[in-house]
Amino acid sequence: MSVHEERARNQRSGPDPGRASWARDLAMGLRFAVGGGREGWIRTALTAVGVGLGVVLLLGAASIPHILESRQARGDARVAVVDGDRPVKRSSATLLYADAGTSFHGDPVRGALLRPDGPDAPAPPGVRELPHHGEMVVSPALKELLASPEGTLLRERLRFKAVGTIGEPGLAGPDELAYYAVSDRLTGEHGSSRIAGFGSRIPPRELPPTLLVLIIVACVVLLLPVALFIATAVRFGGERRDRRLAALRLIGADRRTVRRTAAGEALFGAVCGLLLGTVLFLAGRQGIGSVTVWDVNAFPGDVTPSPALAALVAVAVPLCAVGVTLVALRGVVIEPLGVVRSVAGRRRRVWWRLPLPVAGIALLLANGQVGTGEGTVDPYLIASGAVLVLLGAVTLLPWAVEAVVGRFRGGPVPWQLATRRLQLSSGPAARAVSGITVAVAGAIALQLFFSAIQGDFMKVTGQDPHRAQQDVMLPSHDVATIREMVARFRTTKGVRGVIATIESTASRPGPVRRGEDFPPSTQVTVGDCASLGELAHTGPCKDGDVFVVKDSTGMVDTGYLFKTARPGARVLLNKDFRTGKPDGAPRMWTVPRTARVVDSRKDPSGQTAFGIFATPGALDTAALADPQARAMVRTDPAVADAAEYVRNTAARIDPLMVVRTLQNLERDKQFGSVRTGLLVASTATLALIAAGMLVTTLEQLRERRRLLSVLVAFGTRRATLGWSVLWQTAVPVALGLALALAAGAGLGLALLRTAGKDTFDWSVIWPMVGGGAGLVAVVTLLSLPPLWRLMRPDGLRTE
Repeated sequence: MSVHEERARNQRSGPDPGRASWARDLAMGLRFAVGGGREGWIRTALTAVGVGLGVVLLLGAASIPHILESRQARGDARVAVVDGDRPVKRSSATLLYADAGTSFHGDPVRGALLRPDGPDAPAPPGVRELPHHGEMVVSPALKELLASPEGTLLRERLRFKAVGTIGEPGLAGPDELAYYAVSDRLTGEHGSSRIAGFGSRIPPRELPPTLLVLIIVACVVLLLPVALFIATAVRFGGERRDRRLAALRLIGADRRTVRRTAAGEALFGAVCGLLLGTVLFLAGRQGIGSVTVWDVNAFPGDVTPSPALAALVAVAVPLCAVGVTLVALRGVVIEPLGVVRSVAGRRRRVWWRLPLPVAGIALLLANGQVGTGEGTVDPYLIASGAVLVLLGAVTLLPWAVEAVVGRFRGGPVPWQLATRRLQLSSGPAARAVSGITVAVAGAIALQLFFSAIQGDFMKVTGQDPHRAQQDVMLPSHDVATIREMVARFRTTKGVRGVIATIESTASRPGPVRRGEDFPPSTQVTVGDCASLGELAHTGPCKDGDVFVVKDSTGMVDTGYLFKTARPGARVLLNKDFRTGKPDGAPRMWTVPRTARVVDSRKDPSGQTAFGIFATPGALDTAALADPQARAMVRTDPAVADAAEYVRNTAARIDPLMVVRTLQNLERDKQFGSVRTGLLVASTATLALIAAGMLVTTLEQLRERRRLLSVLVAFGTRRATLGWSVLWQTAVPVALGLALALAAGAGLGLALLRTAGKDTFDWSVIWPMVGGGAGLVAVVTLLSLPPLWRLMRPDGLRTE
């Protein structure tokens, strides 16, 4: 088609030409993007990089369902099938299984002891063949740790020979620490069970309504900045593009043709960005196993986008590029001899921007309260409300920047250069900080919500980690082993004290009396004076003393206690409660008449003991039936690895010994997993925002390269231009953070009302604002070296 024919076609008035004209104009835009020379390719490259970064994060978000499903499936596949009501009979296809997990420097180590009953015993997922006695198979991460100098203490604990590795089907993630060891010490008692296979579906717990609200709002907060960044990226180089479009008008193209041509040019950049993002995603997925964020990592195969979500990304990104370009050009009048921007003639209006956040808060409140656990969560209301509130802050930002900078007058030269530039064109500056505005506003709202509801998911355990730091339970009932445990812990490096007791039961001898369902019984606790003093208000104590301890909580009636435990009473120490008769010859013991009646006190683990307390000189532990040993260890804070030395001692005594760390607060696992997931996602989003702001800043500097070169050629100092660029960034950022503070506080208050909370913790707001400002400062500093390179006289060269 000749130029005259094309001009005649473009000059026709009337209805829209139809799909054919759309296709031709979009194709023309594609040709401009491809054959636009160096400037065109630079703009396309910047757009592709910006869109590609957003696509990487979108594809990562689309992979979350598959990641969760894969981890859940592998976790279910390795669960030992244990049925307490129907014990598995021993055969050549069964094995004994016992959990032997531990922790090392705060990292969990998942472990199990196995003892096959025959050659056909099942192997756990990821294990090709069961090892022999004294051997183990380990995960690749645990193998690497054991081979490193940092794993010396762990090697002392896991005294098995590593003969193989656990494959991917048996691991939650590539960095998981796990092992399976074969030991002939398993007997089917004291923590071990006989199983016939692995694999049991664990039904997930239903999420509480408040957590569901938190997840919905978090998805909006994390993905909305990505969408805004992609919308900003497709507008890179807008001023140069508009000048090229004016040349089209000069040869006769009408306004609709020009806009569709611009849309085609943006479409090409978006498609390139989509392809680049896909390539980066596939390349980054291969190395995802070596990246751990907030203790979470995944296998490359887990990071697979859902087909439906991936298709949505592939369609939405190009459509977003076309839509944003058409909407942006509605405010620009492109004439044959130049470009006239409507901003110069008409100020931005605020009347349609303010209702957005108001409507969003109204939608959130319309959902009703869910904090009691009885309300229902409408995900569409919650998501729509959060989107409207955050979009309200974004739409108010350009108006606020224009309204504020329009009042600036005078000042130093850098300030005047910055404010004059903002007065002439405030749109690009506002778009550059829109992502950080949304991110900070969302972070403020989430932190307010977190601080208000975390008390609902934190349980006060009643434990006192100042009196003891570790609680140890010995599964063995052998008295010699118990005495060995106490002796070894007291000589362990880093241990300052041990609260060691041996516990059993005593019952009243004789038949059941009228009004009783069974003979009364009580607990018997044997320990030295120091240990008993941690469990009861014993007062002065010496070896040979006996105490009758009342339950200070009031849950056990003193009259019932005195039926068995009272000074001068005879008790039976070896009663079999399954048969109601003594286990062998009756072993009787008389509570001394000198026994003092005292009150109990909570031990460091938060439990309260009562009954008969005796020192070793008063009661021989060999007379107790099925004694249970327990030790609470107090470690020296000056010894860095004291906790690891204690675990090593426990493993040498019995690999099945349970070592529990005492803590006064315990967080709900669902709440902890949601919190970890949000930290991972927010870290990725902030990284994208930082990269996107850097690309945006470099694009704006490239647009002003000729202007900067002119100013330098006329003698303007580079320091003056550098400060002007900093002020151009600082003013929109300050206004954006102020709007983020208002929007985040409003959204947070609405969420608190939804959760039925009235606490408002202002202290969680300022770190978010400071973090946003710090992120902008880092990006600005990184943009200074390119700025110095652009301020050269050769920037006046043109083609």
